[in-house]
Amino acid sequence: MERIKVIHVVTRFDKGGSAENTFLTVIGLDKQKYDVLLVKGMSVESAMGEEERKAVGHSLSRAERAGVRISTVPDLVRDIRPVKDWRAFWALLNIFRRERPHIVHTHTSKAGFLGRWAARLSKVPLIVHTPHGHVFWGYFNRPTSLFYALLERWTARITDRIVVLTEQEKKDHLSFCIAPEDKFEVVHSGVGLDNFRSVCRDPIQTKEDLGIPSRAAVIGTVGRLTPIKGHRFLIDAARGVLAEHPDTVFILIGDGESAEALRSLATRLGVSGNIRFLGWRPDVAEIISVVDIFVFPSLNEGMGRAVVEAMALGKPVVASRVGGIIDIVRDGENGLLVPPADSDELAAAIKSLLSDPAERERLGLEGKRQALLYDAERMVQRIEVLYSIGRRR
Repeated sequence: MERIKVIHVVTRFDKGGSAENTFLTVIGLDKQKYDVLLVKGMSVESAMGEEERKAVGHSLSRAERAGVRISTVPDLVRDIRPVKDWRAFWALLNIFRRERPHIVHTHTSKAGFLGRWAARLSKVPLIVHTPHGHVFWGYFNRPTSLFYALLERWTARITDRIVVLTEQEKKDHLSFCIAPEDKFEVVHSGVGLDNFRSVCRDPIQTKEDLGIPSRAAVIGTVGRLTPIKGHRFLIDAARGVLAEHPDTVFILIGDGESAEALRSLATRLGVSGNIRFLGWRPDVAEIISVVDIFVFPSLNEGMGRAVVEAMALGKPVVASRVGGIIDIVRDGENGLLVPPADSDELAAAIKSLLSDPAERERLGLEGKRQALLYDAERMVQRIEVLYSIGRRR
C-alpha cells in the first residue's frame, strides 16, 4: 500500500512551543502509513545558546531515527525579508513539485503564508495549517496587526483545515473573521510528559546547585525571554512579593533578546539578589520540581506548553488571563488567573498562595490530574483522524 506523503513546514526549529509541537507530531505519525518530510528554516532568530543547539540537534537526530526526512530552507526566516521570502517561496514550491505530497501541514505565520500558497500552486490535495496562537494583538501596532489578520483571512481561503490549540484560540480567529467556523479543528498541543511524571533528582540538591537556600520559597517560570512573554511584569511583581516574603527566590528559565534588559530592570528595582536568570536548560523538569508556584505572565499565548509541564509536576499555576491559557488554567480550580500586564494583581496572587500551603497543594493536585489531557500521543491520534477525514472530502 502506498504511504501517504505529508510535508510539515516550520520556520524556526528550536526548543520553543511551536517547534516542539511540530517535532512531536512528525515523530509520532505512523510511519507505516505516512511518509513524513520536515521542512524547516535555519532558526537564526532564536539566538540559541550552545546547550539549546545541542538539544535541537538531538531532536533532529531522533526524528531521523524515527523515519522522518529533513530538509532545510536557509531563506525561511521569521522576519519579513522580501528577497529571502521570495527565495524561500520558490524553494518550497520546488520541494512540493518534486515530492508531490498528499498533505502539506504548515506551522506558524511565515511558514504558513509561504507554505500554503506554494502548496496551492503545486496542487497539493490537502492543505492544513496550525497557527500556534496568533499575532492579532500584543506583538505589533494596530495597523500592522490588522494587516496580518488580512493576510491570514486571505490565505485561509486556500486552506482546508486550520488546527487551533484551544477553544479560545478558535474564538479569537473567529472574532477576526479569519475563516468559517467549520474550517477550524481544536487539537490541544501535545506535551511529552514522561520527564515530568517522574523526577529522580533530590530537590534539596537541586536547590543547592542553583544557589537557593533550602528553606526559601521558589517562584519559577519558563519561556523565551522576549517581550510578549511578560517577564518584566513578573520582575516588577517581585517587589511586592518580597516586601512580605523577603526570602522568596524567583527563577527564570529561558534565553532571548530581552535577557539584558530584564537583568537591568531587576537591578533598578532592587530585586536582582532574589532573581536567578538560568538561561536555557535541558533539565527543566528537575528545576521546576522545586518551585512552590509556577508563574506564566504572558501577554499573548496560543496554549502554554510550559504551564502543562508545571501542572504535570503538581505545581499550582498563576497565569495571565489571555489566549489559550484560560482553557488550561481554570481560575480557582487548578490555578489562579490575573489580568495581563498587571504587576500588582500578579503579586497579590503569588502572595495569597505563598501564605496558603493547603491551597497550593489542592490546586497542584487538580492540575496534575488535568495535565493528562495534553499527552502527545493523544494529539497525534487527533491529527491522523483529521488527515483521514480531510482526504476523504
